[in-house]
Amino acid sequence: MLTPVPSKPHTSLGRVLEALGDVLLEPVAVGRDTRRQLGGVVIHDPHDDAEFPAQAVVLGVGVRESAEIVQLLHTVAARGAAALVVRSPVAASTELSRAASSSGVALLGLASGASWAQLAAMLRTLLAEGDVGDVSPQTLGGMPSGDLFALANAVAALLDAPVTIEDRNSRVLAFSGRQDEADPSRVETILGRQVPERFTRQLENDGIFERLYRDQGPVYVYPGDGYDKKIVMIRAALAVRAGDEILGSIWAAVDKELSEERTAALIDASKIVALHMLRLRAGADVERRLRADLVSTALEGGSGAQEAIARLGLLGQPTIVLAMGLLEAPDDDIRLVAERQRVADAFAMHLSAVQPRSAVALVGDVAYGIVPMPGNHGDCRERSVRVASTFLERTGRRVAAAIGIGPLALDRSGLHASRDGADRALRVLLTNGGSKRVITSEDAHIEALMLELADLSAARGDVATGPIARLLEYDTKHQSQLVHTLRCWLDSFGDISAASAAAYVHPSTFRYRLRRLAEVGGIDLDDPGDRFAAMLQLHLLPRVERPEEV
Repeated sequence: MLTPVPSKPHTSLGRVLEALGDVLLEPVAVGRDTRRQLGGVVIHDPHDDAEFPAQAVVLGVGVRESAEIVQLLHTVAARGAAALVVRSPVAASTELSRAASSSGVALLGLASGASWAQLAAMLRTLLAEGDVGDVSPQTLGGMPSGDLFALANAVAALLDAPVTIEDRNSRVLAFSGRQDEADPSRVETILGRQVPERFTRQLENDGIFERLYRDQGPVYVYPGDGYDKKIVMIRAALAVRAGDEILGSIWAAVDKELSEERTAALIDASKIVALHMLRLRAGADVERRLRADLVSTALEGGSGAQEAIARLGLLGQPTIVLAMGLLEAPDDDIRLVAERQRVADAFAMHLSAVQPRSAVALVGDVAYGIVPMPGNHGDCRERSVRVASTFLERTGRRVAAAIGIGPLALDRSGLHASRDGADRALRVLLTNGGSKRVITSEDAHIEALMLELADLSAARGDVATGPIARLLEYDTKHQSQLVHTLRCWLDSFGDISAASAAAYVHPSTFRYRLRRLAEVGGIDLDDPGDRFAAMLQLHLLPRVERPEEV
């Protein structure tokens, strides 16, 4: 019997409009009821029938014409969506208003210049989809625990100025209302959810960050002074500290320097912001560990797998396991751990965007993704390859990773088998050093068997025998390269030109070596059995280093 899992109250449409409405989103046709709860973010794809989470916010990328919007409103309504976002400007015509009203789907407009990816990221910080831990209501300093948007509005009210809360890398974690009262630079920062690099570079050159992290009071940045013309208002910035650790900073756009009272209020507010940022970080760590435990338990296939699958929201759904590992690992252990987690987080964001309800966690050295595969099972292999390849293409050279794909799982035991298949496929990719970056367990089957046979051979202490043993002994004694010559010939299917090029010798020299190895090893190169036995032993032996060019 499954134990009921408490669910977190989801964020309302009104809360999203309150937090993002000034700069990013405009209500086009939302109706009077903004208390409806939102359950996830989905990017609209007209060629994909992937399942929506309940009460989803659908991002209508590329949908511009009024007729298209009307049709999409009814389409997403039939799939349980709560809101549709399209690119502004959107004329609030009678037809659109009627369609939004009859479908029950709120219609919102995304501001021109804003990024769809940044909107999706911001929405996910506000929505509750994917939370699996204890989420009982808590408050810190009179604010809901971890609600940085509400806190930014509170600080803005104290200072009578629009503010942003940023992390150490100048990424915007939350912002207050009234941003339209600030200058174009602030609007650009919020639309990109990141302070533009040209501004941060100037701030670094002027020593602003050094002063910010050293001083206990606010640091001021004035317009002019070599800054972009888009900076019109003074910036009052204060570091957010937890003891000696700098967590981030608060930035207010003001007309003049803050009074003593408002300076004191900002300093006091920064302590509350620090508590909320620590709570968010701790909560993220706890949730990450809990999700890793659930994913690991589900993949193990033991007695607790059924409940873990249910808590992940995947019970009764066909799924495929993806296993991702790093091809190039940093030498430093701390950097290695951080890089694995960074890549796993990026993988989780990608999978949640392309297939809602995907569960991703870093288990040991491998990031596992359990991906639902609704609809036609016949093309699930191609879909999973496309999902994995798209992620690696988008991350490019920033992520030196490979992804192994398991077979389709229809139940708990199938999920365990899919994980085993994904692991075997990933091992093949990592062993081959990145010649391929995505492979299914079916395509990797033979290579995986050879690796497992090599493991068995090594565990038993097997050594080379017959012709290969004689060739190895001769090479060691005479400093020759007969084993390498044989490997090149077998790998080239007997093509002398290709084999000699691989061995970096002239074809005549290669033919001489080939005759010599046949004599020394006592191997008949025309016999299929001898060739197969030699090829098998060479695969099971540790790879001989390529000799220097002769």
